[in-house]
Amino acid sequence: MEMEQITIQVDAKAARAFKSASEEQRRKLEVLLSIRLSEVTRTRESLKAIMNEISQKAEEHGLTPEILMALLNED
Repeated sequence: MEMEQITIQVDAKAARAFKSASEEQRRKLEVLLSIRLSEVTRTRESLKAIMNEISQKAEEHGLTPEILMALLNED
């Protein structure tokens, strides 16, 4: 898959969590976001269905709900 860098606006807490994450955790978050953006633009599925699928794919790539919450709660 070809990758391209983009810039997005997020709240300060999310930015701090991303910046302080390990390289591996950042890659997982990038995969999660990439999947989410791709799904939203490709389908007419409900948001809940899309979120469930993304959650499943993220967990398959090692990003558990606990890891995500820990990243988001870091200060």
